[in-house]
Amino acid sequence: MTYRIKVPPRTLPVDEAHLVSGLEHWVLGLASYRWSILVGLLLLLLMGGGIWGVFWYDAQNAGKAQELEREATIHLFTRQASDPQKAAANLKEAIALYKRVVDEYPRTSTAPLAQFSLGNAYLQSNDLAAAIEAYNRFISTYGSHVSLLGLVQQKLGYVYLLKGDLDQAAKAYATILEIPGSMNRDYALFELARLEENRSKPDEALKHYQNLMKTFPNSSLTSEAAMRVKVIEAKKNPEPAPATVAPTLSAPTKPSKP
Repeated sequence: MTYRIKVPPRTLPVDEAHLVSGLEHWVLGLASYRWSILVGLLLLLLMGGGIWGVFWYDAQNAGKAQELEREATIHLFTRQASDPQKAAANLKEAIALYKRVVDEYPRTSTAPLAQFSLGNAYLQSNDLAAAIEAYNRFISTYGSHVSLLGLVQQKLGYVYLLKGDLDQAAKAYATILEIPGSMNRDYALFELARLEENRSKPDEALKHYQNLMKTFPNSSLTSEAAMRVKVIEAKKNPEPAPATVAPTLSAPTKPSKP
């Protein structure tokens, strides 16, 4: 009599069966949403490509703007006084190149510097109205560039001085004092003091000179400010002239008898 060993049928453990069932559901779910997934991946690829394209385009523009600005600066600073005609042509070319930068590539990091340099080029060409317009455009468009804003206001004040508009010049210099971190506040105080002197306001001039001496003791303008303070105070409080004693006439002496 033979005995057969009964082998129990192979069955999956409960947890393994549940795992296989879950994977099947997940695969079936992916299959049902495959088009949505493919569309989503395609959109991600397109977005990534678009972002890369924007960065690439900006980099190309930045390079072109830098090249134009460099060329303009070479024209601006290589003008020879011995050849006025050539110097005028170089200045005109520099202005044209700076205008290309600010008109064609206004979003590049080079554009603020080009706008400032454009105003300086107009100033050198003695076109004061165009210089004022260029500086004001910098203020309205690139006013967040604090490192250049103080210099722009300084140049603007200087142009107004050349035009004889003391009120606008004083306004430009006073604005420098309100710019956080401006590196030329000592210059602004000195120019404000000089303006007040020219407008016959010695008390206001003294206030600015003294503020300069107190706030910026190491400035190269402090010694001149101290000298101007002494001059103004001397004018305000002149020393009385020393009294002079009139000579008395003595009676003539009689000649002695021999």
